[in-house]
Amino acid sequence: MLFTVSGKHIEITEALKQYAEEKTSKLPKYYSSVNQVEVIIDGSLKGTAQVEIIARAEHSKIFIANESGKDAYQCIDTAVHKLERQITKEKTKERDAHKHTGDTEIK
Repeated sequence: MLFTVSGKHIEITEALKQYAEEKTSKLPKYYSSVNQVEVIIDGSLKGTAQVEIIARAEHSKIFIANESGKDAYQCIDTAVHKLERQITKEKTKERDAHKHTGDTEIK
């Protein structure tokens, strides 16, 4: 899986990068075709971090979650949780669409 972390108006520490990678590495567990994750942390507002996580999957499926708050680590947690819900919902839709309801008539 391709993973990138970038910062706008903020320096990305190694600890922050590892934390983001650790949290987002769990996304393929929910949807195996996730092949790229991009984390963008914006610190342009003093004392506030804005986190955007973009997860790309096969067949041009894109999942995006945004979160802002005082703690970048907490924002990453919340954004990953939002992505997990989006991905789980998509996976459920795909699974339901592929169910074959055969002829259940008893003769």
